[in-house]
Amino acid sequence: MIDRLREPPPTAGLALSWRDFLPGPPSLERKIADFIGVPEVQIECSGTAALVVALLTLKNMSRRRSVVISAYTCPWVALAVVQCGLTPVVCDSRKNHFELCLESLAAVCTNDTLAVIPTHLAGRVAQLDAVTSIARSVGAYLVEDAAQSFGALHAAHPVGTLGDIGFYSLGVGKGLTIYAGGVLVARDEKMRESLRRTSAQFVRASFAREVKRIVELVGYYLLYRPFGMGLAFGIPLRRHLTKGRLIEAVGDDCALPVTLHRVGTWRRTVGAHAFTRFPDYVLSTRMQAEGRIARLGTIPGVTVITDTPENQGVWPFLLVLMPSQKSRDAALASLWRQGLGVGRLFIHALADYQYLAGYFAGAHTPNATDFAERLLIVTNTVWLREKDFIKTCAVLAEQASNA
Repeated sequence: MIDRLREPPPTAGLALSWRDFLPGPPSLERKIADFIGVPEVQIECSGTAALVVALLTLKNMSRRRSVVISAYTCPWVALAVVQCGLTPVVCDSRKNHFELCLESLAAVCTNDTLAVIPTHLAGRVAQLDAVTSIARSVGAYLVEDAAQSFGALHAAHPVGTLGDIGFYSLGVGKGLTIYAGGVLVARDEKMRESLRRTSAQFVRASFAREVKRIVELVGYYLLYRPFGMGLAFGIPLRRHLTKGRLIEAVGDDCALPVTLHRVGTWRRTVGAHAFTRFPDYVLSTRMQAEGRIARLGTIPGVTVITDTPENQGVWPFLLVLMPSQKSRDAALASLWRQGLGVGRLFIHALADYQYLAGYFAGAHTPNATDFAERLLIVTNTVWLREKDFIKTCAVLAEQASNA
């Protein structure tokens, strides 16, 4: 039976305190820049908006028009490329993983490739050395999609700071949040100046949109806790699942245009206050994830996507790969509706979404399709009770043994 008064959030986001809403200096940019060790950062209204600004900047610097993206990533990435008047090209993932397949990457990169966008997915850290080498070999820029991985480290360096441009999301469930926001990063001063010019040219203030985000941020403060998740998340989720609307259930129902508007001072101040708790949040969720991974690791046939020893990710939720689509679907049939923090990330590989199919005609990404068909996620929130996590493990074990 679903405990509608205690449903864990689907991701381990950083909860807000009433003190975050008090007046204070709008120093969010400075706090983030100091945290990741760069001179400055640029705030946009979403991670996708940050990517649009980045791609428009690169488009103005080159005659190239193709952008290589992961075949298993957020559909908004593909739509951002399209909105910029560029051509998205999918690169298959390597088998049983979300990382770019190097053989596929070398095949799709050409002298028309403007940028390659590797994704640090779900807090996990993608290997970049070989990807960077292939991108550089064709003269392409490297744009790090670290939307879900703010706070993660690649060989002791913050992800998002290793390419020509990087971006993070400050959206709901991404760790630090101002309900909807994004961060642009570039180490090169000339690139940062170009990003600022692009933003000044294309991004305008919108009083109505900012008021809407403020109301949503207050709603996040009130409802992002066990007693509120059933109302804000659980009821809409189960309604979509009952009607078979899986894409809507996970929020993959994306459509152009990508909204661009200025982020107001008040939300930045809220984010600056909340940031003081962010390092402790990263540490506590990492330690919790280690224990949960150890338990999941005892289940034959179940794989948790982790990081290589030299990397250190963040853990909003766990990526769990089942041995087959049948076993994954059977596990979700038992767990998804039960308010246990179990669900799916992206429903399809990009080329398999009907609304994106026209952009990827002829794309062959079998590894990404297989990954999407066998993947489920388990929340890493501190509000997931141990007895509920044990129940999830038992169901996964049963279905994996039947694969």
